Amino acid sequence: MRIGPALELQHLTVRYGPIGAVYDLSLTVQPGEVVALLGANGAGKSTTLNAIVGLAPRSGGRILFEDHEITGLTTEAIVRRGIALVPEGRRLFRNLTVLENLRLGAATLPRSAFEQHLSEVLELFPMIRSRLRSQAGFLSGGEQQQVAIARALLSRPRVLLLDEPSLGLAPIIVGRVFEIIAALKRSGSTILLVEQNVERALEISDRGYVLTTGRLELSGSAKRLLSSDIESAYLGLSKE
Repeated sequence: MRIGPALELQHLTVRYGPIGAVYDLSLTVQPGEVVALLGANGAGKSTTLNAIVGLAPRSGGRILFEDHEITGLTTEAIVRRGIALVPEGRRLFRNLTVLENLRLGAATLPRSAFEQHLSEVLELFPMIRSRLRSQAGFLSGGEQQQVAIARALLSRPRVLLLDEPSLGLAPIIVGRVFEIIAALKRSGSTILLVEQNVERALEISDRGYVLTTGRLELSGSAKRLLSSDIESAYLGLSKE
């Protein structure tokens, strides 16, 4: 029985030409954990998630998934291994229907498994059931975010990467998004969460890492980070 991390970054470094974005970052996500990756805008959070799935140019370090190195694999190969990313801004195919977007999420699965998995996912997202034939571009921001998460879940990931899931949403919809994340946590999902809403992110997480300008500044249990003044000390935010 495997007892190592579900996901591990070892001294990850990402550069865009001469510009460094992430420096020597090491972190772990254990099976069944929700881990928050926090930092101000430009800290390297989204770049880290993109590097994990092969969408950002890693220039150093290693990425391990369930004890197997995935450094250098294509994005398709990484998704097939069992990692899914819900990107910032949702990035649905706006001219396709909701159902067509969801089918794309299940592209790595046998066709025969789609209906069963779709039924399971729709239990978590009842709103989507009535909008399957709607064009994705006509949905509200909150509805699109739910479709984006559902699309990722249809690939049956063993690690889910969520990039700013509450960004740009109304407060009442933000609450619904975090209810969904909490439900995923209760089901045993393993999640690495990037989120600007620091308090909500830590309330739902087991542990957290704080980045400043691409470097690891602080890490610890979510309870410890919640009790510290990380918003003003490291994120450039005020609690007032």
